[in-house]
Amino acid sequence: MGQPAGRDLHALPKAHLHLHFTGSMRPATVIDLAHQHGIHLPDALTSGQPPELHATDEKGWFRFQRLYDIARSCVRTESDVRRLVLEAAQDDARDGSRWLEIQVDPTSYAVHLGGLTPTLELVLDAVRDASAQTGVGISVVVAASRIRHPLDARTLARLAARYAGEGVGEVVGFGLSNDERRGRTEDFAAAFRIARRAGLACVPHSGELLGPDHVQVTLDALRPDRIGHGVRSAEDPRVLDQVVERGITLEVCPGSNVALGVYPEAEAVPLRALLDAGAHLALGADDPLLFGTRLTDQYRIAREVHGLDDAELAELARFSVRGSRAPQGIKRQLLADVDAWLASDVP
Repeated sequence: MGQPAGRDLHALPKAHLHLHFTGSMRPATVIDLAHQHGIHLPDALTSGQPPELHATDEKGWFRFQRLYDIARSCVRTESDVRRLVLEAAQDDARDGSRWLEIQVDPTSYAVHLGGLTPTLELVLDAVRDASAQTGVGISVVVAASRIRHPLDARTLARLAARYAGEGVGEVVGFGLSNDERRGRTEDFAAAFRIARRAGLACVPHSGELLGPDHVQVTLDALRPDRIGHGVRSAEDPRVLDQVVERGITLEVCPGSNVALGVYPEAEAVPLRALLDAGAHLALGADDPLLFGTRLTDQYRIAREVHGLDDAELAELARFSVRGSRAPQGIKRQLLADVDAWLASDVP
């Protein structure tokens, strides 16, 4: 079934490419912020245990989105933003992440923080400070939402393009998140063209709640560099072949796949099938606040449930580094450090 304990997974150097801003919050932090701002939290956010979720139908997704929106409403001030970013960086540092691309939709916070541009500038400044304090290189992916009008996505793409870069504290990518079943993917193509012209990585969500047909639409309409999730491309060899041939990195999040009911158990996540097909996988934590698992937990699932040995786990870490938008010097150092981890003695 699983493998015996190997090298320390927290010590495995890695990049983290799929972490949402609100969803990165510690459970204790959302409780504290809610208390500060006089916001009532449901038991699902105060029990100390991940809520029971099942988002494969409209009712289940509504409950997930409601909890997410309540948590998001607790982030209202500059100090809230700085705390959230710093704690996300600290948690990533403990998980061995050396490069984090945190995903944020500024629209969600702009009402409290003075508008879209001030919100993004605050997040970028908080990212620079957190990176300096923790040693984790951090950049930002600006994400539009499927439940808003495609014109809003163009506005965000133009905003992201103004702050595009390749270093710490810059915008490196443009994404599209929320319920895959909402909106027409093709309608967001113009926003992704704006992002691509600015040199941003195109990283839309696809292929989690919907199957390989939706991955195909995403490939054709948005021309992604990476796909958030994309795990269900394993259900159609023709679609998976295109993912592999185009060198697209899949940001696979086993913990959230199970928590949302996409797969009934961790064993059912087609991690091995994707790897055997030649896909590049970057494991991500997605929304630890609601799913209860962080970055190293995804590698532990790969080891203990899917039987990946340390050489295969090291290759997953390499995929995450190569699929990132980290500067080349950081990538070279990270890849060398992964090799050193693999060459170290097994305890």
